[in-house]
Amino acid sequence: MKTLKINKIILLLIGLVVFNACVQDDEFSTPDTTVTEPELNGNVIELTAVAGDIGQLHGGEVDFENDEDFVMYDGEGPITYVQGYVISSDEGGNFFEEIIIQDKPENPTIGFKVLLDVNPLFIRYEVGRKVYIRLNGLYAGISNGVLALGELDGERIGKIPASSENEVVQRSAEVATIVPFPLSIEEFTEENNDKTNLMIRLEDVQFKRSEAVGDDALTYAGEPSDEFDGERTLESCAGSASAVFSTSTFADFKGLKLPSGRGSMTAILSKDFFGEIFNVVINSPEDINFEDVERCDPFNIDDFNIVYEEDFTDGLAGWDVINTVGTEAWEADDFGGDFYARASAFQGSGNPAATMVSWLISPSFDFDAQADEQLVLEIADAFSDAGEEPLSVYYSTDYTAGSDPSTATWTEIGADQIAALPINTGFFDNEYDQTDLIDLSTVTGNGFIAFVYDSENGSISSTRDLGNVKIITPM
Repeated sequence: MKTLKINKIILLLIGLVVFNACVQDDEFSTPDTTVTEPELNGNVIELTAVAGDIGQLHGGEVDFENDEDFVMYDGEGPITYVQGYVISSDEGGNFFEEIIIQDKPENPTIGFKVLLDVNPLFIRYEVGRKVYIRLNGLYAGISNGVLALGELDGERIGKIPASSENEVVQRSAEVATIVPFPLSIEEFTEENNDKTNLMIRLEDVQFKRSEAVGDDALTYAGEPSDEFDGERTLESCAGSASAVFSTSTFADFKGLKLPSGRGSMTAILSKDFFGEIFNVVINSPEDINFEDVERCDPFNIDDFNIVYEEDFTDGLAGWDVINTVGTEAWEADDFGGDFYARASAFQGSGNPAATMVSWLISPSFDFDAQADEQLVLEIADAFSDAGEEPLSVYYSTDYTAGSDPSTATWTEIGADQIAALPINTGFFDNEYDQTDLIDLSTVTGNGFIAFVYDSENGSISSTRDLGNVKIITPM
């Protein structure tokens, strides 16, 4: 009995010694997470230099549609690094085995996708982290429509193996604050292909109403029809432009509903899988700030009473066509069952535009018979010049039908609404765009609406087709 007690005491003492030893050992083994500036044994260049190397393959300009030609950096040559700042994060699952880097934290000029067969990456390469990529043995070119760095995989740029990560990618101690580059959806054009792989800021945008509002609002990428990516429509409130908002079906937030309001967004500008269509991609839903509940949806014509409508199925009957300059005039026509009134100074390819000012004036309308009138137009266009808009809209309450319009008083309306319509620089495509509401609520008495085509002394050749004219009032 006495021996058993002594043994228990000895075991208790041993346990206390071991416990204290463990505590002390833990205190001394706390990992050091400090990142020190790497000692690079080679030359450091800018991302713009790599883009310049790619451009040299095609006369100095990067061909974003060519994904077959690559720049190879000699694995045995002098060691060269390219530096950049990380702007992507795979923490939310919307990026996979790639980091996106741009050349500067603020006002960037170029960005690259770096393919790495490693997951996850955000732990080591957080947003703002400066990195150095060893170019030796890598290939640079176009992948899915954007600039990319990686190893060659057959006839395309592939991923850098996980075993090579520490040799190829070096972390700097610098973590910069990334200032998103201001860009609008209207600027998603071929001329701005070099803005892909940049962190951008979109102002005053919203998701399409049918996708984001109501009981049937969509998730980011959790619908049965979403296979690889969920593609939603992002709209500009500054005009009629829209863009594809893409979310991976592997994103952690794929099942969340789209925000229904409007506001700003920080995102990375990219392209779709085929490298053809601009895509907007976020790191996480926190990058979206849609706090404004007042949306900018176009009006719904079904919510209004139509008190006057002209679709030109009877030609220009009842309308005045009067030229004040030249002989080219408004005329009625139809295409594929669509009737319209057309004005154009276009005289054929290679020929100068006609000098013309032609008026198309409506029948008289009684503005006192109802209140809060609004004008809505449907317009198609073709061969549009980069210059001034040839079409203007006016109203008058002292015009006399059939008389010289220059003797009446005319007030211009709808300039902003017409300017907001998309422009077609090619052949007539029979696609009509509807203007936003043009206010006529202050007009009293009997009045006339005039559509004036002015080629500005032959400097504008654009074609304008007026497919429908409606005067509407609230229900």
